[in-house]
Amino acid sequence: MTALRKTRITLSSDAAPFAIRAERASDVAAREALLDACFGLNRHLRTCQRLRDGRAPAEGLAFSAVRQDGEKGRLVGTLRLWHVSAGGVPALVLGPLAVDPSCREFGVGAALMRQALAAAEAAGHGTVLLLGDAPYYTRFGFSAQKTGELSLPGPFERDRLLALELREGALHGASGMIAPTGASVEAKPRRARAARPARRAA
Repeated sequence: MTALRKTRITLSSDAAPFAIRAERASDVAAREALLDACFGLNRHLRTCQRLRDGRAPAEGLAFSAVRQDGEKGRLVGTLRLWHVSAGGVPALVLGPLAVDPSCREFGVGAALMRQALAAAEAAGHGTVLLLGDAPYYTRFGFSAQKTGELSLPGPFERDRLLALELREGALHGASGMIAPTGASVEAKPRRARAARPARRAA
């Protein structure tokens, strides 16, 4: 895989350019709002979230897509990769990939994917796993050919567990549970909130 050297992408027509850059601490609030908008407030209950809870993303493998909005940049996409063990084989798990609905026609998701995979390969990682729609991710080389003996810590659809070998044979013989191995992060204490009237569940 050829590493991407240009991280700024100029869009066609009258659209403003967007850039892919390393995630910053100042992106956190916008990133979380984007993930809520794309996946819903129950996204923390998803199976792959169990591989991310309490963990830091792999060093140098968290990316933001930013679109110029006046003098300020607006976060319009996010993608992170995480260290895991794939049945004892070191690997990365990719996700979540989220793009602002207003920018999906501009190729932001594909740009994030290519940048992340190129960076992972350049850093010497052997394989990347994800849980997603094969018709979308096959364009980047992902398939279910080598994930048949792997499992996730929760319910999942077998044909959505995909892998890409960045180094040939990196996932050969892998079997068993996919488990998180990334650095742990301490949960930040939540600020006390003023009491609100009880709301009826929907």
